[in-house]
Amino acid sequence: MQDRRFISEGPGLKPQTEMVLFSSPLTRMGNSIFSAVQQQDYSAMIWLKRRDKMERSQQKCIAVFALVCCFAVLVALIFSAVDVWGEDEDGVTEENCSNNCRIVLVENIPGELSFNTNSSTHLPLIVGLNHLLDQAKLSVEIVSPYWALTSTDQGSRLYSAYQGQFLFQSLLSLKSRGVKLKIASDQPNSIELKSMSDHYAEVRYVNMTALTRGRLLSSFWVVDRKHIYIGSAGMNWKALSKLKELGVIVYDCSCLALDLHRMFSFYWQLQYRDYIPSIWSKRVTAVFSRDEPAQLRLNNTDASVFVSTSPELFCPKGRSRDIDAIRHVIREAKQFIYISVTDYLPLVNRSYRGSAIVRYWSPIDEMLREAAVLREVKVCLLISLWTRTHPLTYNFMTSMQALCTGLPGCSIEVRFYRGKEQMGGNQHRINENKFIVTDNAVYIGNLDWVGSHFAFNAGAGLVIQETQRQREGQDSLIEHMTAAFQRDWFSPYTMSLLTGSKTLQESQPGKQNLQALKTKLESRERE
Repeated sequence: MQDRRFISEGPGLKPQTEMVLFSSPLTRMGNSIFSAVQQQDYSAMIWLKRRDKMERSQQKCIAVFALVCCFAVLVALIFSAVDVWGEDEDGVTEENCSNNCRIVLVENIPGELSFNTNSSTHLPLIVGLNHLLDQAKLSVEIVSPYWALTSTDQGSRLYSAYQGQFLFQSLLSLKSRGVKLKIASDQPNSIELKSMSDHYAEVRYVNMTALTRGRLLSSFWVVDRKHIYIGSAGMNWKALSKLKELGVIVYDCSCLALDLHRMFSFYWQLQYRDYIPSIWSKRVTAVFSRDEPAQLRLNNTDASVFVSTSPELFCPKGRSRDIDAIRHVIREAKQFIYISVTDYLPLVNRSYRGSAIVRYWSPIDEMLREAAVLREVKVCLLISLWTRTHPLTYNFMTSMQALCTGLPGCSIEVRFYRGKEQMGGNQHRINENKFIVTDNAVYIGNLDWVGSHFAFNAGAGLVIQETQRQREGQDSLIEHMTAAFQRDWFSPYTMSLLTGSKTLQESQPGKQNLQALKTKLESRERE
């Protein structure tokens, strides 16, 4: 028993030693397992971090790729909307353009008209246009509402029709001189334009029906980006012989030509489009405007000049509207306002779902009444009386003229200008002038003063405001325009408002109700 205790209880007992030796490998194995688990947890943690990092990198790549795609789409839309780079402008910029210019008033006075021998005469329109073509060395850019220089109707056999044919041949001859001819129009079915397109000219068509349901009535030339013409005449043989037209030609004026060239570029880039792009390049934005006009020397006279356009949809950044240009000229007048237009009608007509919508269009009416009543500026309106004169024209003119009854210092006078109504079914000697002249400024445009024209039709205008008082003997455009207006005003071809109303009633008898007026407006709008 003692031996057994000794063996089992002694300090060096074998059973105790064997227990120690038996537990040591288990401990090491546990430590190893624990270390392995820790290592696996660490590896898993590293793997998870790497996966998160990869996922974040992928998300960044996707986001960057999406941004790049969006940018590419945006650029594509910009390029599809407009030619961002535009065309070479021959090195002419707003900083280096020339502003020492010469301006000439050009008119077409039909041979059948006889004015006083002491009345003013100006350079014939056909002479001025042919001289512009003679000056051309690089390019000729033309916008015109009509193309009938070589009309084959019965009037084309007259000598006067040869002027249009000669101008047409001069345009075709530009190719032999290496001069580029570019034309913007809304007449894709024009035989003359197709003929010129076959003879080297570049022609582009503006789908005005899709854009505004109006017409392209702008009429101007840009020659070599340094000479311009703007006025009432289109490329029609009658405008060069049988119709009374007025415009101006400006020579050696690349500042003004650059701005008008950008207006041409606007039309040029609308080909094949049925919408107006919302983003435009600087190549078509305005160089000058009503708020920042060009400061020029015109015939050694300091002047502020800018061009305007219609409708508002056709006004890129900085471009002034025609109605704002007219408002500017009227508000700056101090002594008189002389207006000569073919038609005057402060109404807007628009067809919608087969019915005519007519509304009053007040801007010009309000400005003229304000000038006469509040500022005591003399107002004279000369309106053509012809087969298309609307019967409501007399009503509006009577209302305006009656406004000054009993008011001292208020003067509004209206007269009708009537040329020969018809010759062989064609209109002749009609006064097609579209201008306003005051004691310090002029506006020459392409549109009649009808609300629908400003709202839907494309037109261009030129405003010239002389900034210094003229010395006697200076070649002032305002003096020339005033003389031209007064010559017409006091000619035997004008009649009073009352006489004109009787003539109007004779040509359009009977009372018309509002629906009849709407129908007539709608039919004219379609024409």
